[in-house]
Amino acid sequence: MIARRAKHIAAAAVLTLLAACSTTESLIQPADPLPSWNDGATKEAITTFVEAVTTEGGPDYVAPADRIATFDNDGTLWPSHPMYTQLVFALDRIKVLAPQHPEWKTTQPFKDVLDGNLEGLAGSGEKGIAELVMATHAGMSTADFEAIVSDWFTTAKHPHFDRLYTDLAYQPMLELLDYLRANEFTTYIVSGGGVEFMRPMTEEVYGIPAQQVIGSSIVTKFEMQDGRPVLMREAKVDFIDDKDGKPVGINKFIGKRPIAAFGNSDGDREMLEWTAGGDGARLMMLVFHDDAEREFAYGPANGQPDTKFGTFSQALMDEAKSSGWNVISMKDDWGTIFAASE
Repeated sequence: MIARRAKHIAAAAVLTLLAACSTTESLIQPADPLPSWNDGATKEAITTFVEAVTTEGGPDYVAPADRIATFDNDGTLWPSHPMYTQLVFALDRIKVLAPQHPEWKTTQPFKDVLDGNLEGLAGSGEKGIAELVMATHAGMSTADFEAIVSDWFTTAKHPHFDRLYTDLAYQPMLELLDYLRANEFTTYIVSGGGVEFMRPMTEEVYGIPAQQVIGSSIVTKFEMQDGRPVLMREAKVDFIDDKDGKPVGINKFIGKRPIAAFGNSDGDREMLEWTAGGDGARLMMLVFHDDAEREFAYGPANGQPDTKFGTFSQALMDEAKSSGWNVISMKDDWGTIFAASE
């Protein structure tokens, strides 16, 4: 995965170099830090904000220690359709573990998983999904879980794109992360996904180290096994980092209010509201999935049925407009969605 990310960055650098060398005058101009973003109001909002908060002596200057930017993961940094990546992992694990649990053949929601009845599974709601997660994510040490997740990511492919999930980070967002870090921002993931599911891959894919990942968690317990200390994962919810849990998690684990926040759904509303509530220059952005050709177009704000995965409601769109948040149109604002296949 490290090699893939290096290639993605290199590809962006080549595009930037070619653009810079297109005319003699451009040779003395700064390279475009966001080559996959189309020119327009959205891209300008990003660069204007970064310039404002990094210009010493300016009215909106922010010291590097306070340049905090938070990003949701699913639907913001990589796809969340047709279902969240972690749910795909849980379904795969159910099939692997099924021989050890013959009772699952007649017990819901496990039966629906084994029968391939995804419509029935969706009908089980949050309670059913929680049962699947607990059955596949608990009862092992944190080290064992990390190894299982890491192995899964080496082979698991997205059903629509037929590419590894780790190859599907949005190229414009990778450029944005690099651009912010080049301007002394600290970038965090603040996601409803499981924190220990994300951490094995975030540094290789996004350049965000494990200690800068905040997510939902289950209870862990310290134990001594065969004279060695381990942390065991229990089938109990510890913290849900979604909706109003996101500002709580930011305060608890970061201790500073972000000056920039990026999301894509109703689950990110409170994070953007919390960010917007601070003093000084602020940047709040929502990725809007409106590109059915290159990715997906879904959700009520698109005039589509609610898929329950990354809901972008009309109410959220209305709040974004009234609050001055920027809505990123994948169709109009991104020249490229994913880095080229290797």
